[in-house]
Amino acid sequence: MIMNRSEETPNPWDTPVEGVEEKPTKAKAKAKAKTQANEEAAPVQPSSEFDFDLEGLMSDFPTATELERFVYDVKGVVLALKGRANKLKYQTAMDVLNGLEVDPKFIGDENPYVEKSELVPLDELKQPAKSDPSIPTRANLQNEFYSPFVPHPDFESRAQDRKVHCMFRKYNNGLITYEILGPLSKRPIGEKLDKFGRSRPEKIIWVDPRTGEQIVQRADGTLTPQGKRLRAMMQAFKVNKSNQWDTWVDREFISTSQAAKQNPWDLGLEANG
Repeated sequence: MIMNRSEETPNPWDTPVEGVEEKPTKAKAKAKAKTQANEEAAPVQPSSEFDFDLEGLMSDFPTATELERFVYDVKGVVLALKGRANKLKYQTAMDVLNGLEVDPKFIGDENPYVEKSELVPLDELKQPAKSDPSIPTRANLQNEFYSPFVPHPDFESRAQDRKVHCMFRKYNNGLITYEILGPLSKRPIGEKLDKFGRSRPEKIIWVDPRTGEQIVQRADGTLTPQGKRLRAMMQAFKVNKSNQWDTWVDREFISTSQAAKQNPWDLGLEANG
């Protein structure tokens, strides 16, 4: 069989003669073409030290919202750009993207993907009622009793058998008070559809049972209207043969002395002691 010279197997022992250009082979031509293709496909590196410029940002993100979301996605930084001069907001965004410091007044705190119009409004939490000014100071406190089993004053919460945390306090002059400490909870009110057709509340309100410290029993032993109901409730909670009101709330502490132990009949000892 006679082979063409161009198809002969290359001789690995021959070295190219100087000054004589080596003829390209099919394998070399194919490798060269592949190298050129890889070079063309490689990403173009920016000519400057920064990756982002004004022209690119203004072209790709025509609104402040889109620009804020892009910065948030890339850097995790929330910007407040709405209403700013056009050049200023793009300059600020470019500086953040390029790792430069910006004025804190351009930094926001609201996620740019959250639309305020779709947020469910939450009513403002009001301050609890002020304590009765006639209540003595805590320095005159005799005893206190905490109960987490008092029925909730709110009708809907009470229908769900929810309780409140109530503190009863008795002072040295015989005055007894109560104070509901909590807990706070939220309640959705109304219903409407958002732009995606999903049902959501019209607003959310606070269910706040806090009362401040109020009088149950006056120093002369008389009860307030609310006090009568609270005492009846606490008397319904049994403790052995007694009840929580007599055992833990309206307690009587008797101070004794050595003289009283020896002679309990002389009332003059108490006046002198």
